[in-house]
Amino acid sequence: MSATAAVPGSPGAEYRIEDLAHRSGATVRTIRAYQDRGLLPRPERRGRSNVYGAAHVTRLRQIADLLDRGYTLASIKELLDAWDAGRGLGGVLGLVAEVNGPWTDEEAGRITRAELAEAFGGAPGDRAVREAVELGVLERVPGREDEFVVPSPQELAVAVELFSVGVPLRAIAGHLRELRGQVEHMASRFLEFTTEHVFARRLGRRPPTDAEAAEAAALVRRLRPLAQRAVDAELARAMRTFATRHLQRHLATGSPLAAGEERLTVTLPAGTMRAVHRLVGPADAAAFITAAAERELRKRTMDSLAASPDIGGEVEQKP
Repeated sequence: MSATAAVPGSPGAEYRIEDLAHRSGATVRTIRAYQDRGLLPRPERRGRSNVYGAAHVTRLRQIADLLDRGYTLASIKELLDAWDAGRGLGGVLGLVAEVNGPWTDEEAGRITRAELAEAFGGAPGDRAVREAVELGVLERVPGREDEFVVPSPQELAVAVELFSVGVPLRAIAGHLRELRGQVEHMASRFLEFTTEHVFARRLGRRPPTDAEAAEAAALVRRLRPLAQRAVDAELARAMRTFATRHLQRHLATGSPLAAGEERLTVTLPAGTMRAVHRLVGPADAAAFITAAAERELRKRTMDSLAASPDIGGEVEQKP
């Protein structure tokens, strides 16, 4: 039996399983597996033949789309059962599109191997390029061996700047791996936090209705920039705190300690520390104490010099 003369894809079209496979892009084996799992309605029996219709084509394309979006077959079955029970998929697919959409306004760029060599002073060899591809800093362009997609030009620009001030490429790659692990942990915690306090009570464990999914999609749009704002604010605070400490350690007290030199630890009275904290805040207390000590040392040095007999009189003028 062959497909009927109806226009392929029209409501009246009928297909054998081989025709359905060709029409939908799925294999015969996949179609049968979907039927066994209850993902695909059973075909209509006509004599000794099974007949499929346009609804089967639509369902196979829905399954393929949801698989592309990262759904498992088990979760797809739940969604399709909800669809069959009279609840739409439009809101769910809108929510998925919102989550899978870009989380940054940055646009990808392109760069050639020659431009890479120019940016890094001819340094990036095959190994460095392979490492950049593994990290996702560069993506190969099919059929263009010497051209790459740059998903984040900003990230590549940071690497170029670090290299220009003397940081080796391998150190940059190692730092990026470490940073990525820490940022992925922060992203995971933010999602767990918002799921627990925002989404769990709205979506629950069942497939959401269109209205619930639409509300969740709107919340994703609202929450999308919050993680970056929180990280930016905390990074600025941490950089200010640690930059002060590094400056104190490497500049105010000498950088680094000379051979045989010892760094002294001075314990100040608790009342003094509380007063300093009230005056400049805990983050700047160490820098304030260092500056005050240096100021006192300079003052005493000047007083000592002023009191010296060699300084007090007039300078003898030689003929």
